[in-house]
Amino acid sequence: MLLLPAVLLGLLGLAGCGSPADTGGGGGERKAAVADRVEPLAGTPEQRLPATVRSADGHEVTVRATDRIVPLTGSLSEIVFALGLGDRVVARDVTATFDQARKLPVVTRAHDVSAESVLSLKPTVVLAETTTGPAEAVDQIRAAGVPLVVLDPAKKLEDVGTRVDRVAAALGARTAGDRLRERTRGRIDAAREGVPGGTKPKVAFLYLRGSASVYLLGGAGSGADSLIEAAGGVDAGKESGLKRDFTPLTSEALAKAAPDVILVMSKGLDSVGGVDGLLKIPGVGQTPAGLDRRIASVDDGVLLNFGPRTDTVLKSLVEQIHAKGQRR
Repeated sequence: MLLLPAVLLGLLGLAGCGSPADTGGGGGERKAAVADRVEPLAGTPEQRLPATVRSADGHEVTVRATDRIVPLTGSLSEIVFALGLGDRVVARDVTATFDQARKLPVVTRAHDVSAESVLSLKPTVVLAETTTGPAEAVDQIRAAGVPLVVLDPAKKLEDVGTRVDRVAAALGARTAGDRLRERTRGRIDAAREGVPGGTKPKVAFLYLRGSASVYLLGGAGSGADSLIEAAGGVDAGKESGLKRDFTPLTSEALAKAAPDVILVMSKGLDSVGGVDGLLKIPGVGQTPAGLDRRIASVDDGVLLNFGPRTDTVLKSLVEQIHAKGQRR
């Protein structure tokens, strides 16, 4: 099975996801209008420390202080900032590119953690995911006596609330976690209410890294399938029978999927030369989406984060995948 975190997030880091790509020059895509900022909860969050939680890797971890937090994924960083604890964050993962985090020192490369860089910042707690590596670096951080809480990665819309709860619990901010979970749920529900009735467009999620010659088609479990369905679409890869999260892109697979809309990350679209370059990839131009130039684009740093900004992703997808007419 081709795992999203190990392969895609690694490539995402190497490619340098981040600031929104220019939409000029591509010609056909509609770009997600997602503000590259995280909105914190109002007020200072109440904390109760020490907090003891069960880490996803089996360890029981006690967090006694949160004055120097190091989240090792962009998604975890978003949740910490949204809880109102962003002023405690002292480092970032390469995929944490939203405005408030952008100037923080980077302690990862392509999703590989530098234990030395992390420890040099004297963290009081480190947040990681089961996909964070290498294992030696994770072990080194824990061996140094730093509380390290590992979480399972989010792969679907239903994971958002659980992620918020677990990060908040680790930081002793359960009340703020409840508030953030409810705020996020309400906004996601509101975004889903905007889904129009009628025919559901078939949407294919393509993961593209032209510089590395990586072209993948998303299927069941890609993460994008959950978002596409919530936005009132049908995941074309999943519908065509793809059981894996990602499979190499071929003309045959595209023909079988026959998408009405193609969904891409903005950096990936840039890496193949915009919409015109995308349509030159074998099989793409011959799909209904290619013939109509119906390309939806969302920033790399937010599409699959499943966190406090997922409602803005959903709103953008609803607008983009249900838009009618040829785009030039």
